[in-house]
Amino acid sequence: MNNKTDDYISKLEAMLFAAGDPVEGSKLAEVLDIDLETVNRMLGYLAAMYDERESGLMLIKVENKYQLCTRESYSEEVRKLLEIKKNTPLSNAAFEVLAIVAYNKTVTRAFIEQVRGVDCSGPVSSLVQKGLIEEKGRLDLPGRPLIYGTTDRFLRCFSLNSLDDLPDLPKTEEIEKISKDGSQTSLFDEQNDEEKEKILTSNEEAGEE
Repeated sequence: MNNKTDDYISKLEAMLFAAGDPVEGSKLAEVLDIDLETVNRMLGYLAAMYDERESGLMLIKVENKYQLCTRESYSEEVRKLLEIKKNTPLSNAAFEVLAIVAYNKTVTRAFIEQVRGVDCSGPVSSLVQKGLIEEKGRLDLPGRPLIYGTTDRFLRCFSLNSLDDLPDLPKTEEIEKISKDGSQTSLFDEQNDEEKEKILTSNEEAGEE
């Protein structure tokens, strides 16, 4: 294979990894501006390469869609890792992101990052995995950014009937006082310890359902 072909294969691998979900071959061909037959041939080579190396990854094809996934022989280790990750308590950053989503009903990740001033991909992913926030659609804007909102599980964890039952946000004077004495680090700190413990262990409750 020449360098140009290797470059295309690397791009296909990167796109499939980033997508996560199955992607139509025609969509991949459109992005790379090459014909579908060539894309299918290069993906076949990529799949064979994974198999030959006995890689932890494999490329599968379902109808006309392709997806990167972990090899079945390593499923036990992957499952254990995901369980450990899922059981990790929420960080302060995750609580802050959760507050922003809850009080604004639906928001994009860019909005969250604008409010917090830092990258929030980690906390957002953690909250989605724990079932506390979910994708609610996409904005009709360039790039079609995802919109996130809270879930029914979030309401159950905080004993809320709806988002309208959230406690009122502190006034400007109260926020200034909080920032000075450091007595409150999260918009959810007004919730009692029992309710906070529920949200920290929400994944365990989900496993019992």
